[in-house]
Amino acid sequence: MQATEPQVKKPRLMSLDALRGFDMFWILGGEKLFMALFALTGWSFWQMADTQMHHSQWHGFTFYDLIFPLFIFLSGVALGLSPKRLDTMAAAERNPVYRHAFKRLLLLLALGVLYNHGWGSGIPAHPDEVRYASVLGRIAFAWFFAAMLVWHTGLKTQVLVAIALLGGYGAMHLLLPFAGGAAGQLTPEHSINAWIDGQFLPGITYQHKAYDPEGILSTIPAIVNALAGVMTGRYIVSKGSLGAWGKLATLAGAGGLMLALGWALDPLLPVNKDLWTSSFVLVTTGWSLLLLAIFYGLVDVLGARRLAFPFVVIGANSIIIYLASSLMNWDYLSQSLFGGMINALPEPARLLGAAIGFLTVQWVLLLWMYRKGIFIRI
Repeated sequence: MQATEPQVKKPRLMSLDALRGFDMFWILGGEKLFMALFALTGWSFWQMADTQMHHSQWHGFTFYDLIFPLFIFLSGVALGLSPKRLDTMAAAERNPVYRHAFKRLLLLLALGVLYNHGWGSGIPAHPDEVRYASVLGRIAFAWFFAAMLVWHTGLKTQVLVAIALLGGYGAMHLLLPFAGGAAGQLTPEHSINAWIDGQFLPGITYQHKAYDPEGILSTIPAIVNALAGVMTGRYIVSKGSLGAWGKLATLAGAGGLMLALGWALDPLLPVNKDLWTSSFVLVTTGWSLLLLAIFYGLVDVLGARRLAFPFVVIGANSIIIYLASSLMNWDYLSQSLFGGMINALPEPARLLGAAIGFLTVQWVLLLWMYRKGIFIRI
């Protein structure tokens, strides 16, 4: 699925693969561990940790809300590690890159529908019963528009675009009235996002809600998560006098600043994943920067590569394992292989044994692909 691109030596950060794998670990089933550990030990710490493994019901923020925007941010980091301008190249050089970008966009959109099991009544699918909005679709659009900006504009323009998108989207929520609702109305049934999705989003919405959490309007600010990643990637590979530790400190400081700005904005414009509010972008960008700083320090600066290897294995084929989480019955496979051992455990430990078995079958498959050099990239 790779197109021929201009030969640019692309820096490789093992911390990027490790953090991507850490992000996907929770999608694979890592969130099952905390409730299992609580069932085994009865410690309230594990119960509190489990509460972070569920999405916020509306306003607010949990760790699980970070998984999606972190992936978008990391796709931007990868893009920023080797930023190149296409508008100065000959058509013969840049056209293959454009074709690859469009193919990637369309393929991710199609895979997103597949992941959703988008046709509600089976094949042949009626167009009105398909859920077209998806996680993969949002990743596709955010990466595509960020790539177009990287390939055709300078850093100053990208910063201004990011500020304009956040400011404009926030102003839209606070100041723009819409049919059937008032400016500043941010409820599940009455928001400008729900109105736009109801008017212009084809097919069905997630769980037939009034809005789709991956709907039309909320995809726009996700571009900023990708652009923040682009700027971060550019900074990491830039030449300067700060050195690796200085860059790490800068990443951590920028992350803290983004968090402070996002939560300072929260009383006016609540942090909300489903609406992907501007404050949500700032908070998730802040956490993304802090996590990247931690992984960059441990893996690329201190060289703790063996510690990171289990996550690197997951990150190397992240899209495929994400699709498989929807299309394959990992519980059945895990029970087939480990069911006897799990049932032989004391009852309080069975839930933990099931969670470990569930994760193991997926990780072993990914390890086999990694050892065989099978990396399916889109």
